[in-house]
Amino acid sequence: MRLNWMMGCALLMATAAMAGEPGLSQSLGQPVAGNPSQVEIQSDNDEPPLALPRAVLNLRSSSAMVVDQKSGRTLFAKNTDARMPIASITKLMTAMVVLDAQLPLDEKIVIGPECVDSLRNTHSRLKIGTRLTRGLALQLALMSSENRAASALGHAYPGGIRAFVTAMNNKADSLGMKHTHFVDSTGLNSDNASTAQDLVTMVNAAYGYPLIRDITTTPSFDVAMRGGPRRVQFRNTNMLVSNKTWQIGVSKTGFINEAGHCLVMQANIANKPMVIVLLDSWGKLSRIGDAQRIKKWMESSNKNPKRNDS
Repeated sequence: MRLNWMMGCALLMATAAMAGEPGLSQSLGQPVAGNPSQVEIQSDNDEPPLALPRAVLNLRSSSAMVVDQKSGRTLFAKNTDARMPIASITKLMTAMVVLDAQLPLDEKIVIGPECVDSLRNTHSRLKIGTRLTRGLALQLALMSSENRAASALGHAYPGGIRAFVTAMNNKADSLGMKHTHFVDSTGLNSDNASTAQDLVTMVNAAYGYPLIRDITTTPSFDVAMRGGPRRVQFRNTNMLVSNKTWQIGVSKTGFINEAGHCLVMQANIANKPMVIVLLDSWGKLSRIGDAQRIKKWMESSNKNPKRNDS
């Protein structure tokens, strides 16, 4: 197991199914002169724009953004200023606030009654009264989008959940996320809202935390249950982390009815570090399909590079 420090975490109780995740008008810039099948990539630097094929990138997400992480160039943009609920994408900010506070990861925290989802009545494998380390709660919240674990992280923060949410919003402000607001540590409340542009910033910030990179790209994690040798497997909500054709550095999914299916990632595509944000995708697998379409689009362009010399 990649995170050996978690092997000694507290034993857990199992109850019902885990909460949280279920396992085009495009703004692309102006067509390249003389070739309407291409689109010019907008750039904020002096590098010449690339020309990528338009036809193969018909995304089903309502808002999407693809950015070259190294140069900051926007390669694809669709409704990037639309402010919308972000569901469990919220948990990336939850993790950063926990780690910024340098709270002991081996300290035991409790799944209390206040951690139960009374808004959507989602279920959890973490029974009320379960004691687990803060590190394990972080693992389950990020990897499996465990809502009770994310809630416990907020309630165990110095000053409680209100202080934690304040810290989340202060962190967003410090990163320049001007169109982002948080009201809880789970994302279950639809008032947790942001834009694709702001979430690119958040993913970039999360990539700076090695532990977040490690946890969010772990395909699964086995947890011992109290009362015997039985172990329960928690799986990553993003199936792409198990796909060997992907090189993913940070990953987080999200879903509530108001937000639709969401996915944010840092990934190396065509030998370039990319940040991908997909919000409000139509169906459960559409966000995965959109990610695959982006990857194919980028790789196809890399094999057949074209320049706009006009």
